[in-house]
Amino acid sequence: MTFDTVDEDRPLRGVVVGAGFIGGQWAPELLANPATRLVGWVDVEPERARASAAKLGLAGLPTGPSLTSLLDGEEPDFVVNCTVPDAHYEVTVAALERGVSVLSEKPMAVSLDEARGMVAAADRARRLFMVNQNRRYMPALVAYRRTVADLGALGMLASEFLMPYRGADFLSTLEHPLLQDMAIHLFDAARAVSGADPVAVYCESFRPPWTWYPGACSAVAIFEMTGGLRYTFTGSWSAPGLPSSWTGSWRASGSRGTALWDGEAAITVGAARGESLKPGEPEPDPHPGRRRFTGLAEGLAEFVAGLRTGSPPQGECHDNLRSLAMVTAALESARTGSRVPVPAA
Repeated sequence: MTFDTVDEDRPLRGVVVGAGFIGGQWAPELLANPATRLVGWVDVEPERARASAAKLGLAGLPTGPSLTSLLDGEEPDFVVNCTVPDAHYEVTVAALERGVSVLSEKPMAVSLDEARGMVAAADRARRLFMVNQNRRYMPALVAYRRTVADLGALGMLASEFLMPYRGADFLSTLEHPLLQDMAIHLFDAARAVSGADPVAVYCESFRPPWTWYPGACSAVAIFEMTGGLRYTFTGSWSAPGLPSSWTGSWRASGSRGTALWDGEAAITVGAARGESLKPGEPEPDPHPGRRRFTGLAEGLAEFVAGLRTGSPPQGECHDNLRSLAMVTAALESARTGSRVPVPAA
């Protein structure tokens, strides 16, 4: 978990890779943060990168289809990997092997073997590799995490993610679209909220008869976690009516009581007899009135702080492997119909 820092007194130079929706969210963050400077934008369709830069008033920004060319020409300190998951390994390893740190969108990779290869590349290069799990920075989730920490020893944690979603075309190409795309947000949040790590999982992934997805878009999973905790996940991309929030809805039960969270703002608690509990209050939004994507500014700030101080940020690759391992083990369980140990990171 040791990586080299940047000591020069100047803004850190960053290149965004990918000019799709999420790349278009990250580029303004690099412009808004005084500690960073956007010095290039890469996309397999170079015209898309040029057009995206022009919309931000950056008509002269270096763009192109080749990450290697921009790494050579612009000498960035880091890249932001906003490509599709299938390209995460190639882009991340290419940057790390050139001595450039990486801040990546989730998931780290499409397989645990690829992810381990990326982590090994970061270790060899002594560069910071972080996956931005943006939900971790939501003020309400941080408040719920503090609330759960006050419940004593945890016995049960449950989350529900239920959404009638028709947005991203690529989801229709996946065998298990919920597990392969969205579930990592909930799984990583479960680790963050509980402070526990996965041990084993039994998962069923299935396709309701009314769904518009060709793949298994719904799933239920039971995770054994460290400390004897059981974490249960229920989710669907095809749940008509009464959707959950995008962060899911949550229930945690411990020795001192129970805490509920609707995934947005409301946290309620019920104390065991003789105990006293109160819900945590979210901190004020540090960016009031913003229209930017939640958790990117905070993730970038923590990444920059890591590059300056050597302190590992949330989502540092060695830690994030444990969240990806939950996904890969759940997929194996769904495909085999058996309880599967979650591989050690």
